[in-house]
Amino acid sequence: MTPPWIGVQTRQLLAQRGHAWLLHGPSGLGQYSLAMALARAWLCEQPRQQGEGISSACGICGSCHAIDVRTHADLCVLMPEVTMLDLGWPLSEKAQTEVDDKKRKASKEIRVDAMRDAVEFSQRTSARGRGKVVLVFPAENMNAITANALLKTLEEPPGDVKFVLASESAHQLLPTIRSRCLGHSMHWPDTQSSLDWMQSQGVATPQAQRMLKASGGRPEDAMAFAGSGRDPNVWNALPKAMARGETLFFKDWSPPQIIDALHKLCHDLMAIKTGAAPRFFDPVDLGRPPSMGVLSGWSKALASAMRTMDHPFNAGLMQEALVGQAKTALNSPH
Repeated sequence: MTPPWIGVQTRQLLAQRGHAWLLHGPSGLGQYSLAMALARAWLCEQPRQQGEGISSACGICGSCHAIDVRTHADLCVLMPEVTMLDLGWPLSEKAQTEVDDKKRKASKEIRVDAMRDAVEFSQRTSARGRGKVVLVFPAENMNAITANALLKTLEEPPGDVKFVLASESAHQLLPTIRSRCLGHSMHWPDTQSSLDWMQSQGVATPQAQRMLKASGGRPEDAMAFAGSGRDPNVWNALPKAMARGETLFFKDWSPPQIIDALHKLCHDLMAIKTGAAPRFFDPVDLGRPPSMGVLSGWSKALASAMRTMDHPFNAGLMQEALVGQAKTALNSPH
């Protein structure tokens, strides 16, 4: 089921003209979902009219089916290889062979080889006669060489090709990339709409509320929490558990999940210290925050840990170190 706020934005963007869109905003608001909805509508062979020249995807034609099974000849997705594998998109034959033969690991950047293939794709004739679409997500994962290769094609798009770039950190993109796209800031759905959608996906109300709070009101991040196997019922206990130095609280959590949770805790304590409302935890669960100097130092330590969180030398030692840092910060003088 497509979230209602994605449907509204899809109709808004389809009513406008343009060959390149940049969808931007924080994580969890549906950039990828909106980009896919636009691609479906642009390529659909039996589009449904919705008034004022707006046509949405039918969901049943050959084009829509080809997108569903990841084989559409006129849709090129540019993603880091790890993201493609997570979302069920096939790697190129060369990349798949290299990864399978363990010559290298799946890339976390959008490789320049993939961008060159996309440029060649954009110059070909449409296979199904509805034009072509290049979808880039997350767009900020392009390195400088890859971004410059895309820039030349954005400046002079060949034929009937549309581009949709989806980003969770648009400020990291080259200014020249941003300037050549029509920008769209993702809508932030209200709490009730998010809860209704999560419940329609099979998440019980109490758990949906906790996950949405833990995700800062971002529904797709909340659904990722639901699929992670972690227990949302213990979220509110996290601040006091860290103050006591309970390493076992994070049993079966990955280093990225731990760092993300501690970043949120640090953020909310900083918010309280400056007189703002916390976003991820209830005020009653946070207690009295330490000094801003302590919180700032803790935040910098977490940022440093992010650089090695995907490949820690020893995950257990990293977990102990992170909990130790949290305990020290939370028990510092106020």
